[in-house]
Amino acid sequence: MSEPHAGNDLKQAVARRGSFVRTFRAVAWSFFGVRKGSEYEQDVAQLNPLHVIVAGIVAAALFVGGLVLIVRWVVGSGVAAG
Repeated sequence: MSEPHAGNDLKQAVARRGSFVRTFRAVAWSFFGVRKGSEYEQDVAQLNPLHVIVAGIVAAALFVGGLVLIVRWVVGSGVAAG
């Protein structure tokens, strides 16, 4: 079923005080899909999982917002009309 230490591991992971800037950097690299294995292992050991989730949601929202702005700009400029 579940290990008795699983709850303790989660509590320890959430208690990590990893830098939010480092978290955003790790999320940004993950968007590109380029990451060294050793750096990934460091991130897993040092970053707070809640920070990673929040940073991922914020980064995804910024990415989608940027795409929407680019599409509106292209359509509004008349380039897409052909």
